[in-house]
Amino acid sequence: MSFTLEELEKIIARRANISPEKSYSAKLLSSGAKKCAEKFGEEAIELIIAAISGDKDELGQEAADMLYHFLILLKAHNIEFAQILNILHKRTSLSGLEEKQARKQKN
Repeated sequence: MSFTLEELEKIIARRANISPEKSYSAKLLSSGAKKCAEKFGEEAIELIIAAISGDKDELGQEAADMLYHFLILLKAHNIEFAQILNILHKRTSLSGLEEKQARKQKN
């Protein structure tokens, strides 16, 4: 079975236009970008806790939750996942240390 984040992004986009009473994605998005960011933060913390606990099943569940909420957060800010992939693609043209140094020099 193959499933991509791009596919999940499309599902979220479709469900964003459904009634918030019938779609969790629509409910989150209707609550605003700030609430979406807060929810992403909660999921990130839950992922960290699962990683520290060493429970691989829980870690997988929380990783899935975090990825979903990451895409919700992007949607709340009208950012497409492809934009993030493009940024990552540009960054991989250098080693991680070189890329990080280049970003510091810009700031």
